[in-house]
Amino acid sequence: MREQYRAAAFLETDLAAEPMDQFASWFKEAVAGGLHEPNAMVVSTATPDGRPSSRTVLLKAYDARGFVFFTNYGSRKGREIEANRYVGVLFPWHPLGRQVVVTGTASRIGRGETAAYFRTRPHGSQLGAWASEQSSPVGSRAELLERYEDLAARYPAGEPVPVPPYWGGIRVVPETVEFWQGHENRLHDRLRYVAEAGGWRVERLCP
Repeated sequence: MREQYRAAAFLETDLAAEPMDQFASWFKEAVAGGLHEPNAMVVSTATPDGRPSSRTVLLKAYDARGFVFFTNYGSRKGREIEANRYVGVLFPWHPLGRQVVVTGTASRIGRGETAAYFRTRPHGSQLGAWASEQSSPVGSRAELLERYEDLAARYPAGEPVPVPPYWGGIRVVPETVEFWQGHENRLHDRLRYVAEAGGWRVERLCP
């Protein structure tokens, strides 16, 4: 199965001065283009001895400091980030023939930021954060639902739900950000920002 990508050339002169500004531009285009869940990103982590794992999570915020998602800190990705801060992030915008590929370091955000976001989540999602010991074995779906129902009885709709102490935000601070635009004959444009002291260097990669 092959796809011929057809797009205008993506040149160095098209880039914003900062990678997060360029990401904001492409992200807005992805949203405007009706892309399903453009904030879905694949986060790859690894154990200290280099055994990798990947999963799709949802980007919840981005700014000059980096990319933020939320998770149970006791999950596999949470434990791996705690032991090895180096991560990879991929935004696979296939319908647009684009990808954004990030490498960087991950760390927890402040509890104030986490609490502010947690209060915006639907009530059911707040309860779900308590009910699920993410990445841990569970005997059955019925057991998981029973946990949820117990919490729903304790915190009915309208009642404030406290933020789980083991749950919160992770910010990925980029060291490299690559913008990939597909082209015919596999002659894709790959422009990558690389962090240097005091700024960013841009390099073009062969496809």
